[in-house]
Amino acid sequence: MNIIISPAKKMNINNDDIIYEYHPVFMDKTNILHNQLKSLSYDELKKLLVCNDDLAQLNFERYKNMHLNKNLSPALLTYEGIQYKYMSPDSFSEDEFNYVKSHLKILSGFYGVLNPFDGVVPYRLEMQAKLKIDNNKNLYEFWGNSLYKEITKNSNVILNLASKEYSKAIEKYLSKDDIFITCIFGELKDDKIKVKATEAKMARGLMVRYLASNNIENIEDVKNFSELSFKYSEELSTDKEFVFIK
Repeated sequence: MNIIISPAKKMNINNDDIIYEYHPVFMDKTNILHNQLKSLSYDELKKLLVCNDDLAQLNFERYKNMHLNKNLSPALLTYEGIQYKYMSPDSFSEDEFNYVKSHLKILSGFYGVLNPFDGVVPYRLEMQAKLKIDNNKNLYEFWGNSLYKEITKNSNVILNLASKEYSKAIEKYLSKDDIFITCIFGELKDDKIKVKATEAKMARGLMVRYLASNNIENIEDVKNFSELSFKYSEELSTDKEFVFIK
């Protein structure tokens, strides 16, 4: 079983206690992206990233001065969004680290697919960014089916904890032999499932921690997750969605 998650926009180098172990598998394509991004003017980059002046300046300088093989830190410990805060990988046991090494994949607009201990540098590039590169009109075309092929090379069972922005880079290429299950975390109001973005990010992070802590190998055991008062709903779930309601 592979677990896919989204990256986070906020990143910081974190290599004081744990060092990276591998280089990302798609470094050739990341180099192409880096060369394109560092060639952009400040105004072009700000427009692409859809961010404020401070973030635009930070990332303009990042791309100009970026070295993809220097001062690297493990991907899982470099991202700092809500999902990662609630996952709290910096407090993982050795067994939990071994679990995520075997099962967890981080999708990225810049790196494609990351294993938890792949060495990365801070960047900002959402998968939905409207970056035209080579003959591709966006990043979805640029990455094509390469992310799907990388994720399914050892298992065709995928637990999707990623946002739609990232999971659609995989879903387009699914075959009838693949098992792809998306976890939905929400509340039932007026007979409709309402998903609160912040709570969903919290739950996704806690789900990864639950899976690692309990060494979950069977996708059916995912249903036992009960953090943040979420409970699996047999009635609302399907063969493609595990729905958790609070």
